Amino acid sequence: MKITLDVDCTPEEARSFFGLPDVKPMQDAVMKEIQDRMTANLHAMDPETMIKTWLPAGVQGMEQIQKMFWAQFAGVTRKRETS
Repeated sequence: MKITLDVDCTPEEARSFFGLPDVKPMQDAVMKEIQDRMTANLHAMDPETMIKTWLPAGVQGMEQIQKMFWAQFAGVTRKRETS
């Protein structure tokens, strides 16, 4: 035997029928907080700021390595010129 029961009601009606709490005010508050935080952090989406945030040591380390190489190359050229 197979019985099919179709219930036509809104989610609010089903929630109140089963005695579940209305969480809409809490969801609205959480969504407002998320929206406020995202709006406040929009400046972090700037590519330059993101790179500085994600790779501060990496970029500085690369600059130091580049300076070291240039110093070594300059030292080699000076030695050849004096020889």
